[in-house]
Amino acid sequence: MRSLFVMGQYGSGKTAICLALALKLKERGVSVGYYKPVWTPAGIGDAVDEDAVLMREVLELPHPAEKISPFVASPHYLARYEDPKRDIEAVRRGFEEVGAKADVVIVEGTNWPYVMMSVGLDAVSLAREFGSTAVLVSKVLNDYSLDAALLLCRHIEREKVPLAGVIFNNVPRTLLDKTRGIYRPNLAKAGYKVLGVIPRSLELSAPTVAEFQEALNGEILVGEEHLDRVVEDVLVGAMTLESALSYLRRATNKAVITGGDRADLALAALETSTSVLILTGGLYPDVRVLARAAEKEVPVILVHYDTYTAAEKLHDVSRKIRPGDAEAISVARKNLRTHCDWKALLTAVGVEA
Repeated sequence: MRSLFVMGQYGSGKTAICLALALKLKERGVSVGYYKPVWTPAGIGDAVDEDAVLMREVLELPHPAEKISPFVASPHYLARYEDPKRDIEAVRRGFEEVGAKADVVIVEGTNWPYVMMSVGLDAVSLAREFGSTAVLVSKVLNDYSLDAALLLCRHIEREKVPLAGVIFNNVPRTLLDKTRGIYRPNLAKAGYKVLGVIPRSLELSAPTVAEFQEALNGEILVGEEHLDRVVEDVLVGAMTLESALSYLRRATNKAVITGGDRADLALAALETSTSVLILTGGLYPDVRVLARAAEKEVPVILVHYDTYTAAEKLHDVSRKIRPGDAEAISVARKNLRTHCDWKALLTAVGVEA
């Protein structure tokens, strides 16, 4: 069974790459399976992996999401996985079952390639177990991102897992030239191929208000019909009104977090480019705030957390592609076609490009 194991860190856009590649293979008449052996719940109570649901629906896969993503990772996973040999065998059986009728299986790693290494369920160990070819998807933040990519490439190589190459994904515009002109040659000098440099796109990287609301589990006071608005930045309003105005104008399409009793800051935020207003402390706002938010079509979410806790909960929220999100799926496919050596990826799993 031919398989490609797509691994990388949280927020790197692995799922978008998996989806676009799977659809490219289907275009070529290849039967495609998808497997995500280990997944990490986004919040308490999550029963199934959203990525498994997405791939199942878009690719029309026959297996339930629970079969596609069978094992759950958490910061305290060791109490659950006490028999590594048994668990590895269960993961292998799941892989073989999901891929039984597929020409190629796309396997996606969990949040970080090292997660669950102590029990042999990390991405690199499983890629070796499945006989997969690896692809590393790397998020670019700064020069340390190059170091991390090199470290993982060397680890994959030492574990004797074939490596097709690296895709730098979600690259900020300010780092595009550096990624192409410095990071790519550095990896090439070390013997590793860069298969693509994909610029950051809001359709795939910027979360929506709905995803913020899910993370906070807050009460929507107004604007429920505008939860699809994109959030590009998060600002905390805890200063005087005089110093807040220039601060609030710095960012566009932002989420503003402030106390429910700060009507002055809330109203000021609504006069700038704001996607959502998050009011903390469980304090119901002045009616003027809700009226103005309704006029501006800005959702207002009330939470019982303090401002710091609310901001922390939003720190790691990222965009999730939903099955019905035709625009995001289209952008993912375009990125693969335009910015990646997709022919090399197909060749890596023995498909004629």
